Amino acid sequence: MRNIVWQRHDVTAMAPLKRNSSLGPEEVATILDSVADGVFTIDEDFVITSFNRAAEEITGFSAAEALGEKCYNIFRVSVCQTECLLAEAIRTGRPITGLELTILDRRNNEVPISVSNAVLRSRNGQTIGGVGTFRDLTAVDSFRREIRRRYSFQDMLGKNDRMQEMFAMIPDVAASNATVLILGETGAGKEPLARAIHDKSPRCEEAFIKVNCAALPDSLLESELFGHVAGAFTDAHTERTGRFELADGGTIFLDEIGDTSPAMQAKLLRVLQEGKFEPVGSSETHSADVRAIAATHRDLNELMAKGKFRKDLYYRINTVVLSLPPLRDRRDDIPLLIEHFIERFKGLTGKQVRNVAPDAMKALMRYPWPGNVRELEHAIEHAFILIKDSTIELDHLPEELTRTTGRGMRPGPARLEAPSTLADAERQVIEAALARNHWSRADAGRELGMSRSTLWRKMRKLGISAK
Repeated sequence: MRNIVWQRHDVTAMAPLKRNSSLGPEEVATILDSVADGVFTIDEDFVITSFNRAAEEITGFSAAEALGEKCYNIFRVSVCQTECLLAEAIRTGRPITGLELTILDRRNNEVPISVSNAVLRSRNGQTIGGVGTFRDLTAVDSFRREIRRRYSFQDMLGKNDRMQEMFAMIPDVAASNATVLILGETGAGKEPLARAIHDKSPRCEEAFIKVNCAALPDSLLESELFGHVAGAFTDAHTERTGRFELADGGTIFLDEIGDTSPAMQAKLLRVLQEGKFEPVGSSETHSADVRAIAATHRDLNELMAKGKFRKDLYYRINTVVLSLPPLRDRRDDIPLLIEHFIERFKGLTGKQVRNVAPDAMKALMRYPWPGNVRELEHAIEHAFILIKDSTIELDHLPEELTRTTGRGMRPGPARLEAPSTLADAERQVIEAALARNHWSRADAGRELGMSRSTLWRKMRKLGISAK
């Protein structure tokens, strides 16, 4: 390894990869240059000893610049100094495959790559360095961003028709000052929807104040909403400003308003109608200019029929009603949400999770999700705690999912037996881009941030026929 011939590629380091080969160094170099992935080798001192053409194109460094340099000077990845992947592969003798990282190219631009590393051995089995291959994920990363852009609104994701219709309504709803009522099961995303409305409204620069009306008894809830003066009740040693006053000029989110008592509902009706209230223990009237968004998982019509919810308050808060579908009714969103949560927890944990095993995906698709999106998020977080490699398996999921999979689980409707995947979302984005660009692959590829050839390969893979 020390008698290196500094040519465009030092292929002597690669020769041990194929035993009893009749190929010479020049033939090996030609083969490596025809590979689309970047390939490089290092010696035991982490000095680069070969660097193929794809490696040059991805990094921006020529082979002449890379050869003889320490690998961390060329790739400049944060883990190079702390958790070198090649060093790990050489130390353990086990290959490391498919890790997604970001490197800096020669011009200091960030380039997302997928990298695989393995130990490099001589013909007699002696460790003489390492070999790495890496793939440019720029097009993939761009496509992921396009998917998220098309199927997201603020912190919400959804390709389902009902979600897309709601996303289309939000700007108009946000632009008004009307009170909004959000209906949906626990965990369906009522708070993110309320925040999205606030963030797109003229009040976006002011406060967004949330109150969980189900969390407190009436006496404490009244103080929470309207504030109190010192001495108003036991332990009220100082004056306190209420949530309505804190939200002045902004938005107040009254979560689970269906759990309030009729007495509290009367107080809420007044402040929503007149913008006026009195702090607990005070006769002084305060005013607040607040846009109200209310939410509940309860059936308010049923509560009104039983006399548990005031009709006048209902008609005051239902100017605009938005109904969030439960996750079991939009299962085509599950793969998209899974990928979103995987990316989130990858960033939080540093674990390089990339895939979901087929039986695990089947369990995730078939489970009824009584806790909706929040429960799905917790299921993926649970998997990240247990996972040791790159694929989420069935036994990484919470027990309630694995306990019912294939053993007495109540199946969903027949139309959900063939679940949608992320490939469906990918196909729709590509077809939409092609349609907008009159089926010009060059123009559609430019819009999607990928080359014409890459787009053509994806079209063939996804079964999209050219017109």
